[in-house]
Amino acid sequence: MKEVLRTTDPTLIAFATHLLAGEGIATFPLDVHMSVLDGSLGILPQRLMVADRDHFRAAAILRDNEIPVA
Repeated sequence: MKEVLRTTDPTLIAFATHLLAGEGIATFPLDVHMSVLDGSLGILPQRLMVADRDHFRAAAILRDNEIPVA
């Protein structure tokens, strides 16, 4: 798996997940529950992972929608 997005904005993770799902690319979010450790401040970034074979396409889709790629 490769990281395609890293952000502290949970709405951006949700938007990117739905964009990629619409193109048939499965995603796996990491560090979703890390806010428990930082006191729910949202300072720890979440990561969105995709399969190695889908990384190039996923990055292109996110770039086309003006989402910064990791």
